[in-house]
Amino acid sequence: MNAVYGRIAIGILIMQDIAAVVFLAASTGKVPSLWALLLLAALFPLRPVLGKMLERCGHGELMILFGLTLALGGAKLFELVGIKGDLGALILGLLLSTHPWSSELARHLLGFKDLFLVGFFLTIGLSGPLTPEAVGIAVLLVALVPVKVAFFFWLLARFRLRARTAFLTSLSLANYSEFGLIVAAIAMMNGWMSSEWLIIIAVALAISFIVAAPLNTRAHQLYTRARESLHGYEVREVIPAEQPIDAGNVAVVVFGMGRVGGGAYDSMRERVGDAVVGVDIDKDRVERLREAGKNVVRGSVTDPDFWDRFHIDYNKVELVMLAMPNHLENLFAAGQLRKLGYKGRLAAVAKYPDEVAALQEAGVDSAFNLYAEAGAGFAEDVAAVLAAERAG
Repeated sequence: MNAVYGRIAIGILIMQDIAAVVFLAASTGKVPSLWALLLLAALFPLRPVLGKMLERCGHGELMILFGLTLALGGAKLFELVGIKGDLGALILGLLLSTHPWSSELARHLLGFKDLFLVGFFLTIGLSGPLTPEAVGIAVLLVALVPVKVAFFFWLLARFRLRARTAFLTSLSLANYSEFGLIVAAIAMMNGWMSSEWLIIIAVALAISFIVAAPLNTRAHQLYTRARESLHGYEVREVIPAEQPIDAGNVAVVVFGMGRVGGGAYDSMRERVGDAVVGVDIDKDRVERLREAGKNVVRGSVTDPDFWDRFHIDYNKVELVMLAMPNHLENLFAAGQLRKLGYKGRLAAVAKYPDEVAALQEAGVDSAFNLYAEAGAGFAEDVAAVLAAERAG
């Protein structure tokens, strides 16, 4: 989700969902009352109050209860003034979207969202019989998915994205959206379409999920095969997030600038000065570290084109440290570095003994078990303090 193509895909889906919610709000045919304007005007001053309430709830069950109350109670409140409850819940969510705890609240509610979504699909499945004709028409609709993918790729390339980003984003958007099924259900309830078409759309949606899943699993391999032909659709000047990365003349590279990588960066900077560069995928973290005067660039090691954009002389690099929390990312980065001909020292962190062995097989010279090393360091520090107290 931190990758450029992931954020773009999510942004497009959010805009689709907003359009669907607006349609749901308009489908009732009701005219909002004058109280609706007063309600909307009162919500924005209540924004800090809602934020304080979220913080007072803590990180446990009260946070979940607060989220459910905000969504369901807010929806009912908007319905009382003649506005569709779906739109009301969306607006309340937007009010809290910039709060530091909003991501945690979203994670807590994600399981409920999945449960309700499965229940919705079940009700759609019970709404009518499945006939061979419905399956046939659904297959024809799925046959239009490649057209959808091609259109998204062309459109995103025109918006100055690299071919790889446009391709991966298009594959992420290949399947039909479940919000389309929600819109179809509303249309059926209003008598605008028959229940047979609702079943057809539901089957097409399910098949599109099945087709899109293996394509997205093999997205990087598919791009590698079609890379030369896809590059012909790129524009000359891409957006800043896609431009080449010049790290300068450095001796040490640290991939992953979290707590472990950040500490490693500071330690190596004390030894070799400014000849250290950090790489991280988190935009906010990179900007924060740059403001602190650190040489940090933004990039994803699982992006094959990142290694093409990352301009660095590996013959002058003495040490590369892989400190990313994801073991597969560390493993992938180690393989990429050795493929590029890097022959210097390569160190990485791991959480389990089998991960240490896998990293060593991938060409890592020194793999450190994070938990074991932390425990040993903790014991050494305590022993040193006790020894000093006894000596005193």
